Parts: sequence; structure tokens; C-alpha cells
Amino acid sequence: MKAAVFPGQGSQNVGMGKELFDNFKVFKESFEEASDALSLDFKKLCFQGPEETLRLTENTQPAILACSVSTFKTLQSEFDFKPDFVAGHSVGEYSALVSSGVIDFSTALKAVKLRGASMQEAVPVGVGAMAALIGPSDEQAVELCKWVESENPTLCLQAANFNCPGQVVLSGHQEALDWLNSNLKSYEFSPAPRKVRLIPLKVSAPFHSKLMMPAQEKMKAFFDLVGFKTPEYKLIQNVTAKLEEDPEQIKSNIITQVSESVLWTKTIELLKESALKSYIEVGSGTTLSGLIKKIDSDTDSLLNTSDLDNFKSTGSFLDS
Repeated sequence: MKAAVFPGQGSQNVGMGKELFDNFKVFKESFEEASDALSLDFKKLCFQGPEETLRLTENTQPAILACSVSTFKTLQSEFDFKPDFVAGHSVGEYSALVSSGVIDFSTALKAVKLRGASMQEAVPVGVGAMAALIGPSDEQAVELCKWVESENPTLCLQAANFNCPGQVVLSGHQEALDWLNSNLKSYEFSPAPRKVRLIPLKVSAPFHSKLMMPAQEKMKAFFDLVGFKTPEYKLIQNVTAKLEEDPEQIKSNIITQVSESVLWTKTIELLKESALKSYIEVGSGTTLSGLIKKIDSDTDSLLNTSDLDNFKSTGSFLDS
């Protein structure tokens, strides 16, 4: 049993995909297809940057999708890769949808371009923010956000990403996070975690919070005109952390994902319970590999494909 997992925003880096582009015709053709679909030079954006341009949300999200899907197509071509499960983290879920045949590549690229721009436009720069809460449990993180909102009724703060045990990303108003940072020591956790840290993240908007509702409405209008298909592989979605196969439910979930939490810990726990043999992180960076090791500590079968040598070892990895 194999799972393909696709990274989300934060996994990008200047140079991502270049080695595969230079070495595999399928990757090159797919990357060029993405450029044509959006009239955006992904080769220049991803290989040359600058980082500030790649980091813009409306560029980052389609760039990650282009890199991940092109990598997946190359895995299929080179190794006849057919995963049993697919899942993606946040915008990575779009890569999972394309790879499993739910929506086509061009549609997904246009969707994430809109998604990135709409999420950026939903909240003025400086008003929203995100921070990683290290130490407390998932349940404690949720209660902490409720406490902040009860003390600040006009502000929003939510648990946005349940990344792994002891790491939950909070999202909402910058003012709410500032207040929490000033008052965190006065909050009494029960039981008390060994450590508690709040680390601000360098993001441009409060993703996966109710402040994203304007973006969610735009995504609904877009997807109302798109037909979804039954996935070819077992698909786990962020907002439910459950296997989903009904096209209309999948569509509903990908729309509400904009403002709801990413249940990544539960996603990997479900895979672990499914007698999974191996994970392959498809795309740039190693973020998901690190999270998976913290959730499924029993696994020793985990491959990241962003490195050319690792990619070339996929065949022997799948056979092991």
C-alpha cells in the first residue's frame, strides 16, 4: 500500500523542479503546459525567482501545483507509479485532485491562481497573521483560540493547520495573535505541556480561518461551473480527514477548505491505520516528510522526490 502526498505553501524554493525539468521530457512538457494554461513563465518563476516574487501567494500556489503534478506525471511515466492513496496539505490537495483524475490540470491551475489572489485580497496586508503553536495538544490549541476570542469578542483566532502532535498553526487577526503573545503565560493549560512556544509565520494572509470567507465565495463561483469526477485513487481530504469518493462532496470540501482547518495529523493517522507500506512526498521541499515522521513514527518507508537522486531511486523504493 502506497500513498502519494503533496506539499502546500511553504514548500516552495527558487530552483524547485529544475533538475527534473532538465532530465525528464514528461516533466518539461507538463511544466510548459502549466505555463501555457496561465500565460505565466513557470520556468523563470521557479528556477530564477527572485524569491520575493515566488513567495507572492498568487504565484506560490500555482507554482507548487505545477511542480507537484509534473513530478507525479514523471513518476507515472518512469516507474508506472500508481498510488493506493492520495492526499495533499492545503493547496497540495489540488495536486491530489489532478493526480487522481478528479479535475484536469488546466482547471486546477486556474483555480489555485484565483485561490491565491482571492486569499490575499480577503484581508488587508497587516490585518491578518498566522503563528505556529508548539507544545499544546490539538484540543488545547482549540480551547486556547476560544479563550482569546472570548477575551476579544471582535477578533478572530482559529486553529488552522493540525500539522502533527504538538504543532498547530493558528490563524486570524494580527491583533489577536499580539494579544495572545502578551497573555500566553497567564493561560493555564491542563495538563501543562512540557513547553509552549508561539512562533510568528512569514505569511501574507490568515489562511484557513473564517476571515477567508470572501475568498471561499469566489472559489464557489468558480467551481460551480466545473464538473468533478470520481477519483481514480483513494482520496483523503483536508476538511474531513476521511476517504471521499462522491464528486459533489469532494467539490464542497475543496471549496470550504479555504476557511476550514487542515486536518493533517488525522489524515496521516488514517493512512497509518490502513496498513500503509510507504509514503512518497511528490513535489518540492521536505516539509511533509518531517511531519509524517512525527505522526507515524513507526514508518521507515518514506521517500521525498524533490532531489534528483531520490527521484531516480523511486523504482527500488517501490520494490522494497
